Amino acid sequence: MADDLVLCDVAEGVARLVMNRPQSLNALSDGMLAVLSARLEAIAADPAVKVVILAGAGKAFCAGHDLREMQAGRAAADKGAAYFADLFTRCGALMQRIPELPQPVIAEVHGIATAAGCQLVASCDMAVAAEGTRFGVNGVNIGLFCSTPMVALTRNIGRKPAFEMLTTGGFIDAGRARDLGLVNRVVAQEALATETRALAQLVAGKLGTAVRIGKQAFYRQAEMGLAEAYEYAGEVMVENMLWRDTEEGITAFLEKRKPDWAEG
Repeated sequence: MADDLVLCDVAEGVARLVMNRPQSLNALSDGMLAVLSARLEAIAADPAVKVVILAGAGKAFCAGHDLREMQAGRAAADKGAAYFADLFTRCGALMQRIPELPQPVIAEVHGIATAAGCQLVASCDMAVAAEGTRFGVNGVNIGLFCSTPMVALTRNIGRKPAFEMLTTGGFIDAGRARDLGLVNRVVAQEALATETRALAQLVAGKLGTAVRIGKQAFYRQAEMGLAEAYEYAGEVMVENMLWRDTEEGITAFLEKRKPDWAEG
């Protein structure tokens, strides 16, 4: 069934989505894009979910687009221009939806994350990688420059290392990915799920409304000039400060007790 392409379980405020196409290294087929997008839309409207984990089944996180499906689309659509335009539009919408999602999204990465799979990691708010994971935007090796993955990648790491990855088609390891800012943490393979969930639960334990307004502000201010960013961020803090739960959080801190937040 199509819904089996992305498995979902929710526990203690954390939704864990697992791309479930291990036989194709969780390639982003048309079906995978559709189901993953639908899952995220449902989660966005669920107040019980405070954090999202995105993982992959099998031996890899995600190998990018489904090349066999892309070749079939080319053959079936008069050299494929319309098909490819639609495919990259849908993929781009998914990648943009992740930072727009109210809840933080943490990539749980193992094996490989290549091309659009690397783009998926770069689009998430945080990432935890297993030792031995390799990352690449390797399309240039088959004559296809990874132009859409480039958008997310260059918003995560510096221009020169990004350009090197894009033009050489080489891989970087998890340690290098951490040093460049593509992932937050590198952990032992056997501890990957546990460590990722621990990070998710740490965030889920915060005041959810504050995290949500903060995530939105984080991305908006990054696109602004310095003065505009400070003006906007100040407005966000004024709004945040006037909340009942924020007042309670400050009072609880001063009184050295746990806050009694109205939010569940």
